[in-house]
Amino acid sequence: MKQLALPGTLLAGLFCGLGFLGCGKPPVLPAPDAAPAVSISQVIGRQVTDSVDFTGRVDAVNYVDIKARVTGYITSTKFKEGDLVKQGALLFEIDQRPFKSKLDDVQSQLVLQKAKYKLAKADNLRAKEVGKTPGAISVQELDKYQAAEEEAEAAVKAVKAGNEIHELNLEFCKVIAPIDGKISRYYFTLGNLVNADQTLLTTLVSQDPIYVYFDADERTLLRVKRMVQDGNLSFSGNHPDLTFLVSLQDENDFRHIARVNFINNKIDPLTGTITIRGEIENPPIGATGRLFVPGMFCRVRLPLGSPRPVTLVAEKAIGTDQGNKFVYVVGDDNKAISRRVTLGATQPDGLRVVETGLKAGEKVVVTGIQMVRQGEPVTPVEVAMPTIGPAILPTPQPGTKPVSGTPAPPAGTDKK
Repeated sequence: MKQLALPGTLLAGLFCGLGFLGCGKPPVLPAPDAAPAVSISQVIGRQVTDSVDFTGRVDAVNYVDIKARVTGYITSTKFKEGDLVKQGALLFEIDQRPFKSKLDDVQSQLVLQKAKYKLAKADNLRAKEVGKTPGAISVQELDKYQAAEEEAEAAVKAVKAGNEIHELNLEFCKVIAPIDGKISRYYFTLGNLVNADQTLLTTLVSQDPIYVYFDADERTLLRVKRMVQDGNLSFSGNHPDLTFLVSLQDENDFRHIARVNFINNKIDPLTGTITIRGEIENPPIGATGRLFVPGMFCRVRLPLGSPRPVTLVAEKAIGTDQGNKFVYVVGDDNKAISRRVTLGATQPDGLRVVETGLKAGEKVVVTGIQMVRQGEPVTPVEVAMPTIGPAILPTPQPGTKPVSGTPAPPAGTDKK
């Protein structure tokens, strides 16, 4: 049987392809991983005050529904809508003629009854003089004269009482502002019929000072009570000597200070919150305008305790491993070491308080944390600690005037 002869070059290629012969260049092995490039930042150290944030609402100290106290037709409107009015200012006039005629009638009756009383008193006096003579007048007649005098006196008092009522009704025809404040629009205009104690003519609200209300949770209430219990918070009257900070919708900082003057007497079982109220100044900002308007919503920050030194890092520097929080600390040898940390409150600029595990000035990985391996070298590029939002203005402390325009560390918000 003949054997098939193959060319030598073909056999060599076949053996090389099958890997049985060590011909050609050796296979290229992968190079070891290069140190990953990461961004690192220095841990920040500064003073913060623990605090809790709530949503507040602005309300007037005095709010009055102006209603008619007599029934009649409006004959005059004396104020300009939306204007500031003083206590005692005339707002509306109601037709006085029916009440004036009733008052005149009662006053005439009063004159008549006074005359009758004068006559009855004189008759009784003469009868008593005659009665001094024995047998001149009977005891029954003396009693009749005495009763007539007392009846006439009672009639005078009754007419006087009716006279006072009609005088009040005539006075109520002029609707007077009971407080200083800003008035609303005309709900009823000239010529309309209004009913006593029913028809709402307008509203009047006080302007300065003004109240800010918010609903605090039970945990915050207990923290305040513990501060009182530990002697860290004094009492002023029947409530803690406590202040809170207020920020309006277009403000990035908390520049307004309110002092607590009321804490409700029970916790709402449906919401688990208690209502707290503070008083805040509301000075004029123009001819008639003021910054706070009743009905506004605002942000409320309730500081708890005194400022304390803490360390802060960006949220992106924090990793999670089975529920534990950690950061990668980079030393002088450029090796990343994992370190477990305990976190606190998040600040308005996005930085997170680190209660334990870090010191100010240490460097942590803030970008590329997913490429870092424990104990492995990295290629660091140092950058400023990243923050979010606009520059944070300083938080005013109780007893100081607010300062604006100078960036400074903000107060913290308590983690809920």
